[in-house]
Order: sequence, then C-alpha cells, then structure tokens
Amino acid sequence: MTCPICQRKTDPTYRPFCSRRCADVDLGKWFAGDYAVPSTDPADLEEALDALDQELKKPH
Repeated sequence: MTCPICQRKTDPTYRPFCSRRCADVDLGKWFAGDYAVPSTDPADLEEALDALDQELKKPH
C-alpha cells in the first residue's frame, strides 16, 4: 500500500500514511474543506424546508 499523499510505502504506525507529516497534510485538507461530498440539497435551510413542504403537498 502506498501513502495517498506522497505515494511512498506506508508505515504501520501512521497507516494509511507513510509519516506523521503526511497524516497532518491530509488532516489539513479536511480542515480546509478540500475533501467534500457533492450534494444536490439546497444550500439554504429555508429553501430545503420549502422544497420538503412542496414535496409533501404533492398528491401521491
């Protein structure tokens, strides 16, 4: 297995990374928002509630 940050061989202590540095780089990417799951949900809570209300009012 290789380190997802630098592609070197992993170290069991820091698996799946090769070092503390690469683990910290990855953590920094999480904190910066570089990793995100795309969503089709409205960004605004009011929009989400309105969409839900409209969906519930539709005849089934």
